[in-house]
Amino acid sequence: MDVLAFLLVAAVLVAVVAFVSAPLRNPRAEDEELEDPRAADLEARKEAKYREIRDAEQDRASGKLSQEDFERQDAELRADAVEILDELDRVRGPGG
Repeated sequence: MDVLAFLLVAAVLVAVVAFVSAPLRNPRAEDEELEDPRAADLEARKEAKYREIRDAEQDRASGKLSQEDFERQDAELRADAVEILDELDRVRGPGG
């Protein structure tokens, strides 16, 4: 009877340790499940748009774009970025 009680306690202890340590073994799993795929897509689009803005600034600085062309392109890129940010705010909701 004592061996059976010991095995039962050992099994419960193993189960508790496995349950408690699960987040430590895979901390990103819970975050990935909670992340909205639409928000992740918008974040990626935002970063891509920021890269486009930086590229246009570099093209102007290197002489590949005239000031006039840069101003037109920059205005378009920044307007697109603002739309993405607005949509990201709507997807995330208040306090997001």
